[in-house]
Amino acid sequence: MEKLSFEEGLKRLEDIVEKLEKGEVPLEEAIKLYEEGMKLAKELKEKLDEIEMKVEKLMETDKGFRTEEFHHRKEDED
Repeated sequence: MEKLSFEEGLKRLEDIVEKLEKGEVPLEEAIKLYEEGMKLAKELKEKLDEIEMKVEKLMETDKGFRTEEFHHRKEDED
C-alpha cells in the first residue's frame, strides 16, 4: 500500500467504515476492508503520536513568547 498523507488515510478509513456499516459488501471483500481499516487505524495513530511528540506550546513570558517542547503523557504513566 502506498504511503498516504494523514488526511488521505483518514478519508480512506472513513470510506471503509461506511462500506462496512452498510453491510452490502460480500464477506471476502468485507474481511479485506476490515484488515485494511485496522492497518490504516494503526498507521494513523502512530502518525498522531509522532506529531504530538513534536508539538510545541507557546509560553508567554515578560519578553514575549517562547516555545517549549510538548511532553507527551502516555496513559500507562501515572
